[in-house]
Amino acid sequence: MVQTGAQRALGAGLRSFLAHRLGNQFSAFLAGLGVTALLQSSTATGLMLTSFASEGLVALAPGLAVMLGANVGTTLIVQLLAFEISIIAPILVLIGYLLFRRGQAGTRDSGRIFIGLGLMLFALHQLLSLLDALTAMEATQSFVAMLSTHFVFIVLLGIVLTWASHSSVAVVLLAMSLATKGALTVPAGIALALGANIGTAINPVLEGGARDPGARRLPIGNLLNRVVGVLAVLAIYPWVAPIITSIESAPGRAIANFHTGFNLALALIFLPLLTPYARLLERLLPSRPEQVGPDTPRYLQSVAVGAPVTGALAGATREALHMADVLEEMLSGLREALANPNRRRIEETKALDDRLDRLNRAIKENLLAIDTARLNEADNEKLARILTFSINLEQAGDLIDRGLLGVANRRIKRGLAFSREGTADLISQVDRLVETLHQSTAVFLSGDVTAARALAAEKDGFRRLEDEATAAHFDRLRSGNVETVETSALHLDALRDLKRVSGHLIEASAYPILKQRGDLLPTRLRTLK
Repeated sequence: MVQTGAQRALGAGLRSFLAHRLGNQFSAFLAGLGVTALLQSSTATGLMLTSFASEGLVALAPGLAVMLGANVGTTLIVQLLAFEISIIAPILVLIGYLLFRRGQAGTRDSGRIFIGLGLMLFALHQLLSLLDALTAMEATQSFVAMLSTHFVFIVLLGIVLTWASHSSVAVVLLAMSLATKGALTVPAGIALALGANIGTAINPVLEGGARDPGARRLPIGNLLNRVVGVLAVLAIYPWVAPIITSIESAPGRAIANFHTGFNLALALIFLPLLTPYARLLERLLPSRPEQVGPDTPRYLQSVAVGAPVTGALAGATREALHMADVLEEMLSGLREALANPNRRRIEETKALDDRLDRLNRAIKENLLAIDTARLNEADNEKLARILTFSINLEQAGDLIDRGLLGVANRRIKRGLAFSREGTADLISQVDRLVETLHQSTAVFLSGDVTAARALAAEKDGFRRLEDEATAAHFDRLRSGNVETVETSALHLDALRDLKRVSGHLIEASAYPILKQRGDLLPTRLRTLK
């Protein structure tokens, strides 16, 4: 409940916070610590970072630093629960209940966090009460005494329990509880905590979802960090427990202190070594050659910290031109659908809109992940122009898909036909849209003001073309031509959507340039004197 509440209340903010705090390895470490302290789960942070890495939004070395911070962050709740604070459990649940009842999404999710924390404390208190009777049994004491000498087995048991529960916190708290009641020795509790540290790193490796070995470097690198740390502790294991208990005699707190100290030590050792360690992982886990499908972005480049911004903008520009090619293919399919209606051709053309949507989404995610502090004024303007171009092309595709191809589909379903003159009008306007798309692409690439003004003037030209086509359509209707009232509605719908498509093509590239120069009027209305 704590993890779900934090992700729902802060999820988008946490993703943004992580993505923009990776300027250096120390700040990345602190970001991982802070986010995990909120989520109460290094597994959740690991899965989030793995998705970032698979999208190319996080470089490997800063990502590993985040995970080192996450590993320390998850120990904070253990430190808190090592104190006798179960008395505040009902207060937390009451606060959470009152917040949950308020009904607003953010407040309800905050209430979920408080309820979850309160239930955790209740559960720990109940566990300790149940262990009283269990640890008093002679058979239990004999079994635990025998188990306590098999430290490697206890480590493996901790790995399995943590993997199954998705929570190192739960397993470390279990070790603390057993040690507090005398059911487990401190050395055995430390072994269980060591297993928990490996188990919590396994889930992001198994559940990250990335098939490319290159995208799995981050979770695998984090897992190897922890395995190396656990092996190092096992090598000096006979001296670990005496050192820990000499600092803190209470068994539960001794295990909590070891858990925190272990992760802090790993962070201190590995932070200075992350850059060469990242290079080693890149050599051991090379990325697969990408298989580029028709829906796959072809040119987008990494926007991770350290990657040049100019490369990312150039890649996004080429991807936007890829969108223009897809839209031209849609216009070609629309022309065929109007000239010779065919269901199969209509469906093939409608499928192209899904490709446009995916490309536009990929461009937006790529560009919006760039830290604006890295952009100068010219780069910021270029980024805005790329976004405007791709968004307008995607909206033009939506109009073709849902509007114009819908008109062609309804003609087939109802067995209707436009007049030869009406069909010719529609086809000529589609041909003009293709020319407008070519002009818009040229203006997008050149940024030329004169070409932008000429393209903007096309809006008035297309409006006149629509007016003329509408007037001619009504003349044919009055003269008793083939067209009927039913086909008239479809014809007028098509004319309206064709004009709207032209508007998006013009606004895609001409308007950003003219707006910046102040060449656009705020309104088309004539000022009354």
